[in-house]
Amino acid sequence: MDLLATTSAVAVSSYALLSTIYKSAQALYAQPPANSSLQDNLGRSEAVLPSVDVIVPCFNEDPITLAQCLDSLASQDYAGKLQVYVVDDGSANRDLVAPVHKIYANDPRFSIILLANNVGKRKAQIAAIRSSSGDLVLNVDSDTILAADVVTKLVLKMHDPEVGAAMGQLVASNRSQTWLTRLIDMEYWLACNEERAAQARFGAVMCCCGPCAMYRRSALALLLDQYEAQFFRGKPSDFGEDRHLTILMLKAGFRTEYVPDAIAATVVPDSLGPYLRQQLRWARSTFRDTLLALRLLPGLDGYLTLDVIGQNLGPLLLALSSLAALAQLLIAGSVPWWTGLTIAAMTMVRCSVAALRARELRFLGFALHTPINIFLLLPLKAYALCTLSNSDWLSRKVANVPAEGEKQSVILHPNAGRHAASKRGMSGTIHKAGLSSAESSLTAAKSVCGCDRSTACK
Repeated sequence: MDLLATTSAVAVSSYALLSTIYKSAQALYAQPPANSSLQDNLGRSEAVLPSVDVIVPCFNEDPITLAQCLDSLASQDYAGKLQVYVVDDGSANRDLVAPVHKIYANDPRFSIILLANNVGKRKAQIAAIRSSSGDLVLNVDSDTILAADVVTKLVLKMHDPEVGAAMGQLVASNRSQTWLTRLIDMEYWLACNEERAAQARFGAVMCCCGPCAMYRRSALALLLDQYEAQFFRGKPSDFGEDRHLTILMLKAGFRTEYVPDAIAATVVPDSLGPYLRQQLRWARSTFRDTLLALRLLPGLDGYLTLDVIGQNLGPLLLALSSLAALAQLLIAGSVPWWTGLTIAAMTMVRCSVAALRARELRFLGFALHTPINIFLLLPLKAYALCTLSNSDWLSRKVANVPAEGEKQSVILHPNAGRHAASKRGMSGTIHKAGLSSAESSLTAAKSVCGCDRSTACK
């Protein structure tokens, strides 16, 4: 049984060494450049503001959630031309969201596109992209609320013609709901402010996340056919659209960037079932695009190669050490102290560094993610690798849609239409509103829809 102990010790030691090198480099490069604010101010003073089309694909979305999303878009303080395209992708609950559509029907900035059949998120996006003509395209998920300055800050980053795509920072809008939403919120912070921030130092964010990602239309025009016609093993590939489009941008020679102060709050899973289904879908999409991403590495900075190795070899070493340690415990009856102490030490170091960087003690609680990763996410990734051909979205379900013959009361707020249409002042600019507007939006949406978040259709 010494073989099991040796295998576990060697694997976990290699994991610790690789993680130390990778995370140290990541922490170094994730620090914002000293001249970033100067560059932004220069861009603000010189840029001629381009027109922006916001694409919001919806499928069986909760009316309250959709109302919050659209209210945050109507409240953007962007001084340039802004058009919003809401694409209902053949939803089964269209009668429920119709009052939300009606609120914005008289706002010239909004266009409601109703697709007869469900065609999938990617094709719904493409339908709106081909129906619009703005210089920049912002993809926003229908369960996401944008801070009032998000469009402005992303546009400033896109001032550089070499930038093909840029994403904002994601936070969990329902962070305080459960222990899992708190954990996911910290996971998002780490993914954005460590992983994406370090990649952005070299202009190569590997995935501009779907809830809030802006693209240059001239670049999209070159890539749209490839984006639409992605296949895997002869089958159309629908999910993972954000990662695939980002990699296509990099492949075409464009830079992809991260804007940490463009804050987008999105709804995250509040229980393990939906969370694991989401992670399974993401794992399949990551594996599908890994080969395409590997082909890019020779033309990118050496750190990006370390990043890919750290994200793929690291979990493999961790899984190997954990399996060997578990076998040692079950078969030989000896406790794998070295493996356990090493993993615990690496966990506490990472959480402590995150707590210092974020200046929030709550990140010490991210240690809970380690057992979830070892016992749930690593086996799930192995299953994803074995089932790559499965393209089931896994979460596109309808909840609490009234049965035939039933009716749900819908009361239109008396000022809802005027509120949406009055977002523009006499000068034609959009009034300012922060994320705090989400609270009032929730109240208004409840008046419109006569229901609460328990009917979410995600």
